[in-house]
Amino acid sequence: MAAEHVLAVDQGTTGTTVVVVGPDGRVAGRGYAELGQHYPRPGWVEHDPEEIWTVTRRVASAALADAGLRGTDLAGVGITNQRETTVLWERDTGRPVAPAIVWQDRRTARFCRRLEHDGLGPMIRRKTGLLVDAYFSGTKIRWLLDNVEGLRGRAERGEIAFGTIDSWLLARCTGGRVHATDPTNASRTLLMDLDALTWDDELCEVLGVPPAVLPEIRPSATVFGETDTEVFGASLPIAGVLGDQQSALFAQACFEPGQVKNTYGTGSFVLMNTGVERPADTERLIATVACGFEDAPTEYALEGSIFVTGAAVQWLRDQLGIIRVAAETERLAASLDSNDDVYLVPALTGLGAPHWDPYARGVLVGFTLGTTPAHLARATLEGTGFSTRDVIEEMRAASGGPVTELRADGGAAENNWLMQFQADILGVPVDVPEVVERTSLGAAYPAGLVTGVW
Repeated sequence: MAAEHVLAVDQGTTGTTVVVVGPDGRVAGRGYAELGQHYPRPGWVEHDPEEIWTVTRRVASAALADAGLRGTDLAGVGITNQRETTVLWERDTGRPVAPAIVWQDRRTARFCRRLEHDGLGPMIRRKTGLLVDAYFSGTKIRWLLDNVEGLRGRAERGEIAFGTIDSWLLARCTGGRVHATDPTNASRTLLMDLDALTWDDELCEVLGVPPAVLPEIRPSATVFGETDTEVFGASLPIAGVLGDQQSALFAQACFEPGQVKNTYGTGSFVLMNTGVERPADTERLIATVACGFEDAPTEYALEGSIFVTGAAVQWLRDQLGIIRVAAETERLAASLDSNDDVYLVPALTGLGAPHWDPYARGVLVGFTLGTTPAHLARATLEGTGFSTRDVIEEMRAASGGPVTELRADGGAAENNWLMQFQADILGVPVDVPEVVERTSLGAAYPAGLVTGVW
């Protein structure tokens, strides 16, 4: 059999998905496993980097088995990932030196407020397209260097490597030979100049990050390196790396300026393609890289990041115990004729776009003795829809043009009640694809283009 399939690793916040995509562009095999979430203090969220690596390998084996294929049947590998989650590891051993700080983590909010107080916000925004917020990786790197004993000195001596999850997986897949990232992930660090697409010395100095820890920035679609044979059963080129939201934008075929998608995952992330022109600055949305192909102009996007949507459904399941699986929320919400004025603001880890309040907390209002689990489920789904509408309205204002359609993906896109509610309050069609796992496909497609599958 010709090597004409592509394996795509989608390393998300709450789980790892691996798909095998055939030459027809469809999923031929799939594997999935949940990932442990750790909350050592209020506002802190951590992952175990070694667990991420172990789960990735196990799920990849399951996906290949599901497809009835072996590693030798693959033409290449693509990686997509939760973007701002921060890992530091030893270069010589590959051993992580601390838990990964997840993008939802708010422990650096006070340092971000200090940067703003010192008047550095406008300079950082001008260079990076980002707001100064604990969401992004740069302040997480600083926190680790300042709070793990001896780590800053080791980092300055070049002994320590930093990466978002794409870089961590690249390093492990290649036996430590590759320390790299792509512009979609680098643009989320507060350390990359969004116009030059390079690490910026002034930003590194302001955030206290030694440049020696940073990975090389390469195009999103290029051969990053070859995997060790034992990882997937063959030595394979890793030929595509994209942050998860940019990956979904690509897979949703939002190739024209003005096209918009929303991925309903742990959080929700609305991206608008703005073409080869960097978006104009806005105080309530962020500018980011959409994709970077070798020998092609870089494309940009406008983004609204909503920190908690699917995570609120997970909260209903795990903390409150009112549902067993997320899909139950659709039936519960549909069982009511009205929300009876019960509303939930899902600010469980602060508020992202367009409010950017790291100190906000969740609010549930309007509940009475007659409030039922169905009301809570409906309020949670409505909170997702209203949060998305906030961002879409801001995009309409920032772009100066209409949003005529929303392309939806992610797990909650399978919730028909939520999708209809979203369409109703936006007043535009919501297009749901046949396969809602667009982030996985968005990693596979560029890798397949680079390796000649397509």
